[in-house]
Amino acid sequence: MPQSFRPQLSPLMVEDLVRNALLEDLGRAGDITTYATIGPEKTARMTINGRDPGVVAGLVLAETAFRLIDPAVRFEALVTDGDRVAPGQPLARVEGTARSVLSAERVALNFLMHLSGVASYTARFADAIAHTKARVTCTRKTLPGLRAVEKYAVRLGGGSNHRYGLDDAILIKDNHIAVSGGVGPAIAAARAYAGHLVKVEVEVDSLEQMRQALEAGPDVILLDNMTPERLAEAVEINRIHHGQTPAVYAFAQARVILEASGNVTLETIRAIAETGVDYVSTSKITMAAPTMDIGLDSSLV
Repeated sequence: MPQSFRPQLSPLMVEDLVRNALLEDLGRAGDITTYATIGPEKTARMTINGRDPGVVAGLVLAETAFRLIDPAVRFEALVTDGDRVAPGQPLARVEGTARSVLSAERVALNFLMHLSGVASYTARFADAIAHTKARVTCTRKTLPGLRAVEKYAVRLGGGSNHRYGLDDAILIKDNHIAVSGGVGPAIAAARAYAGHLVKVEVEVDSLEQMRQALEAGPDVILLDNMTPERLAEAVEINRIHHGQTPAVYAFAQARVILEASGNVTLETIRAIAETGVDYVSTSKITMAAPTMDIGLDSSLV
């Protein structure tokens, strides 16, 4: 991803998150191991090294961890969030009093390892469907308290963000449909309630429900747990409904956007994307992403 298109996180946006993590780690008495074994006069130069290949994410959180422990600690990033790195590649240098650096170490690495893992796993999904027009997108299935930064990591990995919460878009799911009396009434009620900038998406699990949704006119239809064959049918139904030729349809915006979802894996996403849907959503990229192995190598000076 070109650097000009990469998302950015201001240190101000993550400061409370990092501070709470540090307070959790420091507990009631602070870093008693470091204070017991290392004198206040000792300084350290440290290098943060990536031990796995992948996409880096979370450098601003790591830097914030060191800064909050001690503003005098110097943090020099050697790569940029969103960069693809090789095993053994240095990611950053840290220098300061050894007590300060070691007390911030675990929190800084925890954020880097987790978010780089999310970005790297997302990149594997995005790479698998790069030959299609579809984009992989995350969901609201995120670790509590980490949604904003996990979604940031998804974008660095080449993915797209779904809604951030319950308040920024309407997603009508099966229980909403059941209680409100059907697909059509649910969409109509949502349109009447929402402001003109709020998108309306509806989840359907059959082509009949999809046809009902098309008549009601949502912005997005989520096709839940459908086979690739059924998804291809849905794409064709959407095209015919809007009276577009296949050549025009691929680039048209005046139509309902189609999103596929439901047990999407690295093994299945390619076939799903090749049906012609616009987005493929999966919780795997946030909830099942393995961490990137990242370590801190130091030398006392």
